[in-house]
Amino acid sequence: MKTTISQGVMVTVAVCTLLSACGKPSSNDDDSMPVSSTASESGLTGKAAEYVAMSPEALAERLIFDENGFYLDETTQEGGVARDRMTQDQLQKTCSAGRANLAAEAIGEVVALSRASTIKPENGISLGDWEAGEAVARSGYGYRIGHNVDDHSNQDPGGNCYACHQMAPDEPTYGTLGPSLVNFGKLRGNTEATRNYLYEVIYSPHSYFPCTNMPRFGANGVLTQTQIADVMAYLLDPASPVNQ
Repeated sequence: MKTTISQGVMVTVAVCTLLSACGKPSSNDDDSMPVSSTASESGLTGKAAEYVAMSPEALAERLIFDENGFYLDETTQEGGVARDRMTQDQLQKTCSAGRANLAAEAIGEVVALSRASTIKPENGISLGDWEAGEAVARSGYGYRIGHNVDDHSNQDPGGNCYACHQMAPDEPTYGTLGPSLVNFGKLRGNTEATRNYLYEVIYSPHSYFPCTNMPRFGANGVLTQTQIADVMAYLLDPASPVNQ
């Protein structure tokens, strides 16, 4: 699983810096960097002035990679170390380079990379257990490192679907980054085409939505094929709370 945490921390870092909460600069700090008007007006010097002059993105990159703000040599659940999660694959690089104005050629490249990474079940795509799928959709467990490491030998990772989607209509807490999936099965129907589409979206959503924020649950090994089938059942089974 390869992701980036730079965007996740850059807002916090920027706020910390602007509030002068990053600590008083030492006498050894280099004052040679150009200083923005904001830094000059605030009277900041040294690193604090440098930080304020930087964009949130650049500051996050500096604190993470150049100043060891994170322990990037910590081992991860998928093998390797945290630094590996900071390394973008080709799909991510293409999206990062052109997110503001993605060219048609880049869109085609992202879709092709996504479809090439999609592995379908040998016995065909079918629905699993909707109750197990509900548990996966509600669980945010998995892949955390640092002070609170998730032990996958004790519990399987979840999909944390409710962080972005409304699913069961009686669930009061859900995110809105993604579309509502209430009555998904009722509206779409449990057809072969729907099952194929749903599997591919969960496995690697860039096949349909290039450079989406949605994780590649299958391609990155976050969820197994069985778990994906269970989540599909949660969305499509008429008995599931999603379709009540």
